[in-house]
This record gives sequence, C-alpha cells and structure tokens, in this order.
Amino acid sequence: MSNVTLKQLRYFSALARELHFGRAADTCAVTQPALSMQINELEQTLGLTLVERTRSGVQLTQKGAELAERANRILGEVRDFVAYAQHSSHLLTGSLRLGVIPTIAPYVLPPLLPLVREAYPELELRVRETQTQQLVDELLDGKLDVLLLALPIKHPDIDSLDLIEDRFVLAMPKARRLSGRVHATPEMIEHERLLLLEEGHCLRDQALAYCSLQQVQGLDTFGATSLSTIVELVGAGFGITLLPEISLGLESRGRELTLLRFEPPEPARRIGLVWRATSPRKADFAELGRLVKRAASEGPLAFARSVGSVEKPVSAKTS
Repeated sequence: MSNVTLKQLRYFSALARELHFGRAADTCAVTQPALSMQINELEQTLGLTLVERTRSGVQLTQKGAELAERANRILGEVRDFVAYAQHSSHLLTGSLRLGVIPTIAPYVLPPLLPLVREAYPELELRVRETQTQQLVDELLDGKLDVLLLALPIKHPDIDSLDLIEDRFVLAMPKARRLSGRVHATPEMIEHERLLLLEEGHCLRDQALAYCSLQQVQGLDTFGATSLSTIVELVGAGFGITLLPEISLGLESRGRELTLLRFEPPEPARRIGLVWRATSPRKADFAELGRLVKRAASEGPLAFARSVGSVEKPVSAKTS
C-alpha cells in the first residue's frame, strides 16, 4: 500500500473547499489533470471514494467530508510545526499574516503599523481585510495566522485574547432636535430610520442585538459596506446609526453630526485577537496584542473618550 503524501492532502483539502477541480487547481498552482491524478491516487490508496463528480463540479461523499476535516487538521499541524522552527527564538520575526475586519482596520491599523515597524523591523506583516466569517475560514485553512476582530468567536480549534472595550455611540444629523436629552436610549431608535451596514458585517448584528431589533421596518442598509458611507448618509439627514467609538476620530471629521453616548450600561463590543489553538506563536500574538492595546489607547480611543467627557450633545464637526 502506498503512503499518503502531504501533497495529496493539500490538493484534497483545496478540492473539498472549492468543490471544483479547476478552482482547486488554481489555488494549488497546478494544472487540473495533475490535481485530478493526485486525488485519484489518494482514493486508490485509501480504498474510498472521496468525491462524486457532477456536471457543476464535485460533491464530497460522507467519508470524504470526514476525511477533509482530518486533512485540514493534519495540514494545520504541519504548518505549525514549521512555524515553531522558524519563530521559536525571537518574537515577531519572519512573516505574519494578519486578518482584520473592515470596522476595525481603518481605525486601528494607522497607529498600530508604525509601532510594529519600529519595535520589530524584521517582521514581514501581511494584512488581509474582509468580513469575519471569511477571515475565520482562512484562519482555519492556514491562510492567515491571527485575526483582529470583534469577540467572541466560538470554535473549538480557536484561541482568543480579549484586548479592548469599544463602546457604541448614537450618531444623528446635527440639525436633529433632541429636546434636552444628553444620553441616548434604545427607545430613541424605535421610530427612527436606522442605517446599518449590509448583512455579513458583525457590527450590524451587534447593533441589532442591543436595540432588540431583528425585523425592523425602519432598518436600511443602502447596500453600504463601509462606515464612511453610513456616516455620510446620517450627516445628510437620511437616518441615524450606531458608531463604534474607535471610529469617531476618523468618521466624525468634517461631518455635520451630533454624537450621543448611551445611558449605562453602554452598549459595547469586545475587540481581540484569535488564532488556531495549535499555533506555536502564542508569544507573538500576546506581544501583538500589547501593541494593539497601546495603539488604540493612544489613538482612536483617546479621541473617543474625550467625546465622552462632554455632558451635552456633541457637534462632531472639526477643523
């Protein structure tokens, strides 16, 4: 009986993920016949049918799906084996692939990247920005090393480090009359047009959870994929929104907004790092977490907490 090779496992893992021979071959940077041959050899070695060929692509058999999960774990262990050898002697050296969600990246990365570059000039940092589920999938597939996002992420193969409390602020058009209110409440949102990011963004889900809203007649997204778009709409009088305080320094600049903090307990999200539980780079991630906290506290949170010190509605227009 022939031995199963890591190449076969990599090709099978790609096929299980893409469910298409052509796309899997592109992912592995090989020709489709070469990938197909390796899959056939793997099936012969195991004495099992792993995939069923269809007109539109492939489907995993029951055994194929189970073995795909095992293959992913094996490949993850191999990657961590290599990472341990490469990074066991020094902190934050070599390559580090960092995933960040869009509602954090524009606000934390600008102060963070100079800190990382100054403290660890030998680190080759690669940044990937996309939504949470895509980042988690890529982390588990070994395409990313660590993620900076909103917690919690519940998965048995993932560890996390809680770093920052990021409180929400109600943003309204500056012209809106507030009848003497100095703090926002969930009831203020019930009869307003609430503008949120499109589905798939965790910030949308967190805002809805706080407002106890799942089906909202006044809810609108405009297909928006960025907070900047939402804030422009609010400033133009199209509705209201909830903003994370780390975004205030950037998103409120030059815009006609009134910002209100919520009555205690203020709604908030937790921001932290997550990584594969088997990763040998936990010391790297702890140090990266320290730099993230420093960058946030000296940058976006420092501005946001100054807003919180004002006891009346805040006009966010700045020079």
